Amino acid sequence: MNKKFNAAPLPFQGQKRRFAKKFNEALDTFPKQATYVDLFGGSGLLAQIVKQKYPTANVVWNDYDNYYKRIKAIPQTNILLAKLRVLTDGIERKKKVPTLIKDKLLEVVKCHQNEFGYVDYITLSGSLLFSAKYVLDFDGLIKETFYNRVKKSDYNADGYLVNVERVSNDYKVLFDQYKSDSTIFLIDPPYLSTDTTTYNSDSYWKLRDYLDVLSVLDDSRYFYFTSNKSQVVELCQWIETRTSFGNPFEGSTISTTATQINRNSKYIDMMLYK
Repeated sequence: MNKKFNAAPLPFQGQKRRFAKKFNEALDTFPKQATYVDLFGGSGLLAQIVKQKYPTANVVWNDYDNYYKRIKAIPQTNILLAKLRVLTDGIERKKKVPTLIKDKLLEVVKCHQNEFGYVDYITLSGSLLFSAKYVLDFDGLIKETFYNRVKKSDYNADGYLVNVERVSNDYKVLFDQYKSDSTIFLIDPPYLSTDTTTYNSDSYWKLRDYLDVLSVLDDSRYFYFTSNKSQVVELCQWIETRTSFGNPFEGSTISTTATQINRNSKYIDMMLYK
């Protein structure tokens, strides 16, 4: 029996693992034979969940962030992690790594990069840096304080995104290509003001970018993900009542889940579908 994925096999900023169950349940009201297009594919988790539920559906994953490259590198990543476990053995979990050990860890990472020509620094960040902190290269890694969060088991993506069509394109081009009455769009853009350096972008996701996405909702069937921090739902309600423009979310169903950032801060993730 194939493994069921309710989370992406490698770390990814903004993956929808907390919505996996609710998303799977909401799919019950959508057809089995449709085309599902994950416009902001990210880790591919939404595409994977659709394919798990509806094996005969045509599922398209927009791998604009080249997550697939990281998946292909899992065997090499596991080799690196095995070496890191040896060096951090004896250091209490989640505690700061002494400078002497940090230097040794950096040397191992550098040698690994020289040998294989690639290091998945986002995945590596999850094992060496403070929670939710990421770097993209060796220079960035040097500057950070290390903590012993080294993953105790190997990563495994066997069966992940099998029989899902992988593409890499601007979401607007992909939308124009697949728009039809039989297409359901999965729309999970970076949240407003998100630092997108861990995506395939070197800037923040600005308000204009965020609002441009709403144009794909017109006359479409969709799942759309946002949070109360963006206030885009409230903005669209205001536009509907104060202007002649319609609300793109009119008639949609909303589902929410609370996300805890730390003990003093949380926000509400939102899924709207129609």
